[in-house]
Amino acid sequence: IELSLSLDNILVIALIFAWFRVPAQFQHRLLFWGILGALVMRGAMIAAGVELINQFDSVLYVFGAFLVFAGVKMLFSGKETLQPEKNLALRLARKFFAVSPELDGQKFSTRLDGRFALTPLALVLLLIETTDLIFAVDSVPAVFSVTRKAFIVFTSNIFAIIGLRSMFFLLAGALGYFRYLKIGLSVVLAFVGLKMLLDPHDHPPRWFQIEIPTGVSLMTVAAIILIAIVLSIIFAKREKRAGAGHSSNTEPR
Repeated sequence: IELSLSLDNILVIALIFAWFRVPAQFQHRLLFWGILGALVMRGAMIAAGVELINQFDSVLYVFGAFLVFAGVKMLFSGKETLQPEKNLALRLARKFFAVSPELDGQKFSTRLDGRFALTPLALVLLLIETTDLIFAVDSVPAVFSVTRKAFIVFTSNIFAIIGLRSMFFLLAGALGYFRYLKIGLSVVLAFVGLKMLLDPHDHPPRWFQIEIPTGVSLMTVAAIILIAIVLSIIFAKREKRAGAGHSSNTEPR
């Protein structure tokens, strides 16, 4: 579940790097510190989530309803666009700190006219961290659908985030071709949310509650993502063949 939801995170990070034109030699450093910060933030969110669930078991239904809403919203939202100028953290950083217009190697801070200033890399790192926080609002509640053990929830997030760094350079350039991936992710979110709403948890079963085994849930998530990727590849190949046929028909004779 965590790996599948991190695929959309890869696409957004790729958009951030493209927007700020981050040189390839600095992307590893940004991903390292971005992932380190994500681990701290997600750890705090998981601890708070586990405590909430232990105190108020019904909060799982709130998580489930939120995930269904997030899945439906993602399904009907438009094409993914990046708008750094609307990011509150970046606006606050620019308000309280001077920002250098040029990179200073791999540094996050520099001196500008004799005073402390942030470099563009610091802004990119800040945007990555705040973006991951937004994704964590979906992915952290989602894993509670299959387990409520804090150790498993936290380690699954750790492995997914560490895997994110490895997958980025493999998949970042190809994710743009997976046009049905976003639909698949939205269906995953909605499915996980429905599971949390329907599962009996610790309450006695009611007429509207259905227990979905964890194995069935994981196979369903894997099948949804696999179908989305296969359909994307088939559509891309058909589009490529159609484009090749059109170009050959329009060549001057």
